[in-house]
Amino acid sequence: MLHHTRPAPAPPSPNQNHLIAALPAAEFDALFSALEPVPLLLGQMLYEPGVPLHHVYFPTTAVVSLHHVMTSGASAETCGVGREGMVGVALIMGGDTTPSSAVVQTAGHGYRLARNTLLQAFEGPGQLRRLLLRYTQALITQIAQTAVCYRHHNIEQQLSRWLLSAVDRAPPGELVMTQELVASMLGVRRESVTLAAGHFQDAGYIRYRRGHITVLDAAGLQCCACECYGVVKTELTRLLTETLLRQSEPRAA
Repeated sequence: MLHHTRPAPAPPSPNQNHLIAALPAAEFDALFSALEPVPLLLGQMLYEPGVPLHHVYFPTTAVVSLHHVMTSGASAETCGVGREGMVGVALIMGGDTTPSSAVVQTAGHGYRLARNTLLQAFEGPGQLRRLLLRYTQALITQIAQTAVCYRHHNIEQQLSRWLLSAVDRAPPGELVMTQELVASMLGVRRESVTLAAGHFQDAGYIRYRRGHITVLDAAGLQCCACECYGVVKTELTRLLTETLLRQSEPRAA
């Protein structure tokens, strides 16, 4: 008896990543063959503290969390990266390593680019440098705002912000994650996340089943979220929009 196997589905287009999609056609064509599609699995460690970075990652359908782990084992997320950005900005800032970890918080796909290829393109005459530096500025804003959020806002506000940001960074549908991972990212006990998520589910804002969270009512979650969500989203939109407008301006002869 013949057994037919289905071909593996094609990876998402690299243009699903907003930074790659923003590149002028000539720069995209120059990088296309060097972009390697990779599956990003839930809980996968992309970077470890102090280990040299050999690639950067451009998520398309996955979300990656950058977080710090204390000597006690406690940890907390400093920022998240999805289809709007790039994991590995330390390389363009002159660093070979990073003190933080990069862990896949929502499973999906992405593309990776070798360090030397990235740096060569970054130092070239094209628009990649401006685009990545603008994105880095937005990332710094996110890190600073996250620190303020941990200090001044309660768990329901933090979880609302985190869920809304995760939805913005990933395609529509379920978020593939666990409450344990969410608790680790927020630096709180799992029971706190379970209680807050239960309130949101009772209110009809989310649906949760083991390992999967679906946001049903984003507007409802926004009513529970603190201002940190809007600050970060507005800054990222402003910086990248300004870059795209400048790239579309006619060049002097």
